[in-house]
Amino acid sequence: MTGIDRHSGAHIDNYTSALQAVEVAFSTAIGERVMRRHFGAGLVELLGRAVTPRLFAAWKILMVIGIDLWEPRFRVRGVYVSASPDALRLGSASVSVEVDWRPRAHLGDFTVEGVRSFSIAFGGPRVQVSVA
Repeated sequence: MTGIDRHSGAHIDNYTSALQAVEVAFSTAIGERVMRRHFGAGLVELLGRAVTPRLFAAWKILMVIGIDLWEPRFRVRGVYVSASPDALRLGSASVSVEVDWRPRAHLGDFTVEGVRSFSIAFGGPRVQVSVA
């Protein structure tokens, strides 16, 4: 299966399409989409708050739930913070996510074809998901 990159219009492979779906879910505020008000991960609503251990724990939970709800091709194994305390204080964070890759899960076949990792960067103009 291939998809279309939302920024360039180029064809992308199945894995890149799944990464793009995670990026869209994480950068969409709940209630933002008119015909799908329940879509989103709830992360955008937490931006701008003081970073505390409790808030960061909530972010990690919302990331896992967002992927579980909106991207069936991934099953999360772990979420790991890879930012220094100074970067966090400045509102910039990078998180690594380890997932089971199930390329046909959206079709009902939940066979795991490997473990993959990708990183999510917060703090720029948008949420950025990239292969780790």
